[in-house]
Amino acid sequence: MADERPRPKGFDPTVPNIARMYDYYLGGKDHYEADRVRAEEAMAADPTLLSTIKANRAFLGRAVRYLAQQGIDQFLDIGTGLPTQQNVHQIAHSVNPDARVVYVDYDEQVVAHARALLANSENVRIVQADLRRPQEILDHPGTRALLDFSRPVALLLVATLHFIPDEDDPNGIMAQLRDALAPGSHLALTHASADGIPDVVAKVVEVYKKTSAPGTPRTAEQVRALFGDFELLEPGLVWAPLWRPEQPVTPEEAVRIWFYAGVGRKP
Repeated sequence: MADERPRPKGFDPTVPNIARMYDYYLGGKDHYEADRVRAEEAMAADPTLLSTIKANRAFLGRAVRYLAQQGIDQFLDIGTGLPTQQNVHQIAHSVNPDARVVYVDYDEQVVAHARALLANSENVRIVQADLRRPQEILDHPGTRALLDFSRPVALLLVATLHFIPDEDDPNGIMAQLRDALAPGSHLALTHASADGIPDVVAKVVEVYKKTSAPGTPRTAEQVRALFGDFELLEPGLVWAPLWRPEQPVTPEEAVRIWFYAGVGRKP
């Protein structure tokens, strides 16, 4: 049966876009008035939102560096967003210059920017595809040109899965992606949750309902299920700042960062 879900629409600067909003949070330049207005609304709903965004990004850096140090030399980053500083390929290449990285995003603007910036980068590709259609990602010529799925791959889904609503079956999507990976592969993800500060998260969710991709926060149990039978590495599924922090973080500080984070390994 054909997949009849709508494909992402073309570029429209009047519709607040989650990738451009994220770029605004991180101090980038690739955003428009509609993105800035909605991002400011989100920051008003949660005055510590920038800390959450930065903690999410910092987790990505720590996870990629750790995985590269463990000998993982293939990375599949789905929902990459607009290129910024310390991207996955830059971190991986600082450990292993031969590491291969495939970025995936459905957003035309993200893909266009990435292709321009990565034109001269070795062992890096950007693929336009939709996470809701995981087989298209796995079979894409750009993916297959760089990644060998008979060997371990690091699958990265950072601040991505909470934009997949329940009706699009995130657990089914993840099962298909996990099944395609060889033993020894790893999954690193972060996910928004209302477990810690539900009132604040609810306000941010209301803001995101007026963007290109409304969000669906999930409980720790629901996020843990996305790992399937992958074995969570220490310290398990925790608030993002608590995953192998480089600086001391108190539990009280961490709970304000309402993204769960974890890294799992396929047996």
